[in-house]
Amino acid sequence: MRNLLILLLFSSLVTNSQNDLLTEIDTDSTGTEYATAAFKGLKIVNFESTKLVAKKELQFIVSHRFGSIKNGINTFFGLDEAVTRLNFVLGVTDGLNVGVSRSSYLKVYDVSLKYRLLRQEENGFPFTIVGYNSILINTALDKENLPLLEFKHRLGYTAQILISRKVNTDLSLELAPTFFHDNYVVVDAQDNSQFALGFGGRYKLSTRWSLNADYGWHLNRASNSPFKNPLSIGVDLETGGHVFQMHFTNAQPMDANGFLGQGTGDWSDGDIYFGFNLSRQF
Repeated sequence: MRNLLILLLFSSLVTNSQNDLLTEIDTDSTGTEYATAAFKGLKIVNFESTKLVAKKELQFIVSHRFGSIKNGINTFFGLDEAVTRLNFVLGVTDGLNVGVSRSSYLKVYDVSLKYRLLRQEENGFPFTIVGYNSILINTALDKENLPLLEFKHRLGYTAQILISRKVNTDLSLELAPTFFHDNYVVVDAQDNSQFALGFGGRYKLSTRWSLNADYGWHLNRASNSPFKNPLSIGVDLETGGHVFQMHFTNAQPMDANGFLGQGTGDWSDGDIYFGFNLSRQF
């Protein structure tokens, strides 16, 4: 009789354990699944992508834009007129990044915040939405040429909403409504507050290679402005801890205010720049 009671007790424990395990399996299978790897780089080309650096990780990005290839051998196809941007991005959390950068173009320093608002879900919410804000200081402005120059005139601001969708395993698209403001503008008729709409995408060619492109449509550019809308196209190469982006663009500046508001190149005239973004994660 005692052995029978022990056997019944043991059977009850096994049954309860199996039920607990089945409950856990059911819970996991109905949990939210998010779309991943829409973009491999923090930038598509010039525009920020919806990718963020993971918590407690640091990413170092070296961006390089050579001079215009239009000038040919006289500048070694732009090699003699290169500009560089160094950018450090820290993942404070999985959904919040802080960045600090310095560009040799106009000696611009900027500080940025990038933060995820919503994520694309499998069989759920269809988009990933990320906010991006930055403040920059243009240290190249010269008081000798601008006697009324004050520190506030060196400042510029950017605010973007990045909306992306991973359409399938190969194709990802992004829309980037953008507001940017420069306290000092080169063109007198240009409003200090400016608006643009960015379009970008990535098409996966293989495990390591992808084709990337983005375009910025400036919405209130002054009619007498010499600057052009930025169009960029290139490829990404992923090699372990590196993402190497090579591209052609008609905008040499690399901060948002620069490539959206001060790009001078013209694709139809062959006035374009070769460049690359090289990132390393720590």
